[in-house]
Parts: sequence; structure tokens; C-alpha cells
Amino acid sequence: MKPEIKPNRPFFSSGPCAKRPGWTLDALNDALVGRSHRAANAKARIQAVIEQSKAILGIPEGYLCGIVPASDTGAVEMAMWTLLGERGVELCAWESFGSGWVTDALKQLKLEPATLHEADYGQLPDFTKINFSNDVVFTYNGTTSGVRVPHLDWIPDDREGLTICDATSAVFAMDLDYSKLDVVTWSWQKVMGGEGAHGMIVLSPRAVARLESYTPAWPLPKIFRLTKGGKLIKGIFEGATINTISMLCIEDALDGLNWAASIGGLPALLERSANNLQAIADWVKKTDWIDFLAEDPATRSNTSICLKITADWYEALPAEAQAAKAKQWVKLLEAEGVGYDFGSYRDAPAGIRIWGGATVETADIEALLPWLEWGFEQIKD
Repeated sequence: MKPEIKPNRPFFSSGPCAKRPGWTLDALNDALVGRSHRAANAKARIQAVIEQSKAILGIPEGYLCGIVPASDTGAVEMAMWTLLGERGVELCAWESFGSGWVTDALKQLKLEPATLHEADYGQLPDFTKINFSNDVVFTYNGTTSGVRVPHLDWIPDDREGLTICDATSAVFAMDLDYSKLDVVTWSWQKVMGGEGAHGMIVLSPRAVARLESYTPAWPLPKIFRLTKGGKLIKGIFEGATINTISMLCIEDALDGLNWAASIGGLPALLERSANNLQAIADWVKKTDWIDFLAEDPATRSNTSICLKITADWYEALPAEAQAAKAKQWVKLLEAEGVGYDFGSYRDAPAGIRIWGGATVETADIEALLPWLEWGFEQIKD
């Protein structure tokens, strides 16, 4: 039977992600549109996003936080192009975005020596083989694989190289130990459900020291430059952005941060996301034709929750037919208006990917699950 209850907010995209509960366009009424982002009150709004982000996340004293262009992608590229090359590099990849950073390091920057630590979708590489005399680049949460780093104990405190972490689908939903990280990047459009186009970057004192003591051999576009005359451009971390920023996006980011603070800050955000994962885990446990893509339960993402179909009839199909069935399943539920944009990423194994970040209500995920069962029955034929 077709279920009767539908999710109130059927938005399960892994980016841009669901807005915070209760969000409307009225949240942007006070945006300083038509004003220079260099004006004092506009700059104060920008700085408020930086300071509130640091406060909610618990960024350590002495670490810097700034807003940069081009979302998380821009932030990661900025870190790689400005910091890497001073020594060897260790590159970790177990899904498509991590693989993208590997491509840029090897084919664009042509870094040497470089060591790859790779794993298939559903797994993590062996972190014990990493040489921390070199710089290390890795994603904290594999947005396209649903596999996350369970902890950062594998990173030594006395490391010589820098650790550069793409944490875009982890911050605000996972409890990161920032003392283990020298560069952390994310975008507003993930866990906080903000608008796209802008990214954030956090630098440890060790990263700042590298910036001021090392000049890359390659030319740096203006959009990547964090130093001038061998000194850090401090204004980037004080509300003076590299290029023009959207004050609508700033207002939206502030709205999300204010909501986070109002519900209890980071502990509440972590709990909401954990509850979303638990709801799906309980369903997977009692459903014999579905499973997590992450092979180790300790590595299951609580944001980009990736699932694979394990039914015998489905696994007997050729890969192209499997992908077609999975897409049919997603489109069927989208047509019913019960779930949007929850198909697997194009480069990932066929299946589904349900966003479980803090802006998603657990009740909406619980309402989606019976529809997944109904839809799966429809695609069997």
C-alpha cells in the first residue's frame, strides 16, 4: 500500500542542503543589499559570520578563520596552491572529491614526491602508512561515499608537515579535534543549509607560519593569495573579503548560525544529525535488501548517508541496469513529492544518498522510509 504520511520538508539533497527548520525568505529582510561590502556595517556583518562560526565550532585560540570565494572547492584549492610544495605530500582519497584533490596535486601542481593512500568506495585507506614529515591532504567526510574518518587519533601532535582537511560535510555535524588540523575548509551550503558560492577556511598558527616563510614556485591568481609581501593578509580574517561577497548570502549564513545558537549550539547540532543517522540505521537493520555503503559502522557518515541495494535480483543485473533501476526509484518518489535529490552521486556506486545534517528533521526521514519501501516494490518489475 502507498504510504499516507509524507515528509513535511522532502529536501534530502547533499548540497545545497535543506534550510533550517522554519526558514522563509523573511529571514533575509535585513540583508544589506545595495551596500558596499566594505562599508562599516556590512563589514561588521561579515565579521559576525566569522566570529559566530568560530564560537559555535570551538575553533582554538590562535587559529584564524576567514571567508573565501568559490565555496569549499575554492577554499581547498587556495590551501593547496598556497601551502603545498615546500615538502612532500601524502594524498588520501576514498571517494570522488578526495580523488579530485589528488588530480589537482599531481596533474596541475605536479607535486613531487607524492604518495597516494587510496581506498574503494565504502572503505578508508590505511592511515598508519602516512608519513607526517610530509604534508597531508584528506577529506574528513566522503560526501559521495558516506564514509567518514571516525577520529583523528592517527594524526600525531608532533607532526612536521601540515594537515589540510576538506571538512565541508563534517563541520557543524561531527566533533572535530581542530588541534590535529592545520587547515580546515567548508562551505555554507552543507550542514547549515546556507546559500552557495562562498567558502570558509581555518588556519592554524603552523599554517600561517608556512604562508609567511614559503613562496610556491608557481604563479598564484589573486583569488588564491593569502599573503602580500611575505606577510599574511589579516583583513581576510577580519571581514575584508578577497572579492565582492553577497550580502544576501551573509544574512542567510547569520540566520543559520543564530538558529544553531538558539537550539543549543554544537551539541544540539551533533545530536540532531546523530538522530537522523540512527533512524536510518534502525530501518536498515530490519530491511534485508538495503545496506550502508560504508563497510565499518564506525565510519558511517551521519550527514551524507549512502546506501546500496543488496537484493539478489538487483545484484544479478548488469551495472548499467542497476544504475537505471536506482534512478527510477528516486524519480518515482520525486514524482510523489516525498523526497528530492537523494540519488547517489554520479561517480559513486548506484544507490541512494540521504542527507542527514542538522537542518533535516528526523521525523521527515522517518516519513520517507516507508515511501522508500513502497517505491522499491514498484521498480522490481
